[in-house]
Amino acid sequence: MRYGAPHELVISVILSAQCTDEQVNRTTPALFERFVRPEDYVAASLTEIEELIYSTGFYRNKARNIQGFCRALIEDHGGKTPETLEELVRMPGIGRKTANVVLGELYGKAPGLTVDTHVARISRLWSLSKARDAVHIERDLLQLLKPAWRLCWPLYVIFLGRSHCTARRRDCQVCYLGDVCPASSREARPVAARPPGKKKQGARRRADR
Repeated sequence: MRYGAPHELVISVILSAQCTDEQVNRTTPALFERFVRPEDYVAASLTEIEELIYSTGFYRNKARNIQGFCRALIEDHGGKTPETLEELVRMPGIGRKTANVVLGELYGKAPGLTVDTHVARISRLWSLSKARDAVHIERDLLQLLKPAWRLCWPLYVIFLGRSHCTARRRDCQVCYLGDVCPASSREARPVAARPPGKKKQGARRRADR
């Protein structure tokens, strides 16, 4: 995600809930141009913030969380983004996932582990955790991963979850972990190549109508 000031990173991560990073990056330039300082968000109306972040979804809750975060940043932390997990999770709109992302990105700290939908799903696929909720998955992973791995490991897994091991399809045939993945033989489907220029059957039928 693209950001300048530390508070902009936090706002970007808040906006990323149930939204792609690409959409967040399309939304934030106008938002950050309109509101430069945390004080600007506090002084603004929720309606104005909502209009600028509408495209990210759940815009009413996100607007309240952004404004609440900026108010707490000013009133409780003198405008400086906290450097501890405990302080961050007490702020509006910030859960453990957001706090872990912020601490890793801004300060290179990994007191916990970022668990998004990709990390959660692939951790269960690899039998690293049987839990369904992010807190317990994080707890299981922290017992398995060395501290030095905590910053980079989620990033690699997120990349894998977006590329070869998506929720809809596991492309085990071309995955670079195919030879070592404990789940590579389960539900694996080879990529079916179509001759150049050949349309799908459904597309041909529609074209003939």
